[in-house]
Amino acid sequence: MLFAIIGLVTGVILGLYLPITYPATYSLYISVAILAAIDSVFGAIRSILEDRFNTEIFVSGFFGNAILAGFLAYIGDRLGVPLYYAAIFAFGVRLFQNFAIIRRYLLDKIKSDKNNI
Repeated sequence: MLFAIIGLVTGVILGLYLPITYPATYSLYISVAILAAIDSVFGAIRSILEDRFNTEIFVSGFFGNAILAGFLAYIGDRLGVPLYYAAIFAFGVRLFQNFAIIRRYLLDKIKSDKNNI
């Protein structure tokens, strides 16, 4: 867990201070890929709380979902069909479902800890 926090802080600091830019034409692909990555992180948090986290599944899902979402947006853009809507819908729904489950789990845990005092 400590390595994850260190990696997150390092990534945020590097992202804030390194002048990395990309063309505006890639913004759609990158935004869909970021949404997929965030969905994977929320899924990992949920699986940690349910004691069924698997590193291989997380890493493959993190990169696989991000690449697939970006590729889906690219193919849709080339075909003139907004296929990125499918990725936004799928990952958005899963993101909110995972957040709701995480929230319920944490609230139940806080409630049970108060009852045990």
